[in-house]
Amino acid sequence: MKNGVLMALLSSFVFSVMNVLVKEASVTIPSAEIAFYRGLIGTILVVAIMRQQRIAFSRKGIPMLAFRGMMGGLYMLAFFYTLAKLPLTDASILAQMAPIFVIVLSALFLKEKISRKSIGLLLVVFLGAFVLLKPNAYSSYSVFAIVGLLSALFSAAASISIRYLSKKHSSYEIVFYFTVTSMLVAIPFMMNHYVSPNWREGMLLLLIGIVSLIGQLFLTKAFTHENAIVVQVVSYFGLMLNAMFGYLLWGETPDAVTVAGGLLIVAGCIGLSFSKPGRSADKTGNNAFTNTRKEEKDDKRGNVL
Repeated sequence: MKNGVLMALLSSFVFSVMNVLVKEASVTIPSAEIAFYRGLIGTILVVAIMRQQRIAFSRKGIPMLAFRGMMGGLYMLAFFYTLAKLPLTDASILAQMAPIFVIVLSALFLKEKISRKSIGLLLVVFLGAFVLLKPNAYSSYSVFAIVGLLSALFSAAASISIRYLSKKHSSYEIVFYFTVTSMLVAIPFMMNHYVSPNWREGMLLLLIGIVSLIGQLFLTKAFTHENAIVVQVVSYFGLMLNAMFGYLLWGETPDAVTVAGGLLIVAGCIGLSFSKPGRSADKTGNNAFTNTRKEEKDDKRGNVL
């Protein structure tokens, strides 16, 4: 097995474990508090790495760094909330919408053109998301699912900013602003619902921070050794792991609607990975999905999302 594929599989496994830890911690700890400690632990780890590698903080581009951090923080809040409220599989499928929103936002704000074939595949993905929202039976589930879609949208907005930031800032500095800002964003949401963690909950919170960093390292190595498209396709292995963990730990069995919506989303995303979109409107001549893959690659190298 190729090293890149192996690293991608390991990253999917580690991030699935992180999702399990978040869902378990959310039984007694509010999702905003989990996001706060995730940001706090991540900040400590990143600062330690930056000091060890003697990476200095820049004094320019702070507003964009803060914007990227805020979008990442809102993503983390929304995703952790979705993990707490929805079955593990459902929350994971909704999170897979992030690359799709990147393509849409790139077309809207970066004026990148999308081919007709890509538009058709995008419609398939959004149909899957619509099915997954279960609009025919409006309930609290649908509201939680919408929050899950918002988490993917916030993640995409954060990814869009990576193209600009990666030209002038190190990935560790970008991650630092992400972890610090996500920690600050979580504070207003946790103030009235703070729960003092006991030793078990404290260990869960610590593991969430450490495991997420390990997952990022595996993913970085995967992108170093393998094509970004292959890594993206292999990452769908995480959906199967999440479904397995959800069934084994919480007895969650995806219904037919969830399976149908999930298949549409995954099939559409894989199709987009191998499609040949239209040319970009920028001078580089890169196409929309190639740029999207680069943004996603840069984002995953420096983040969690």
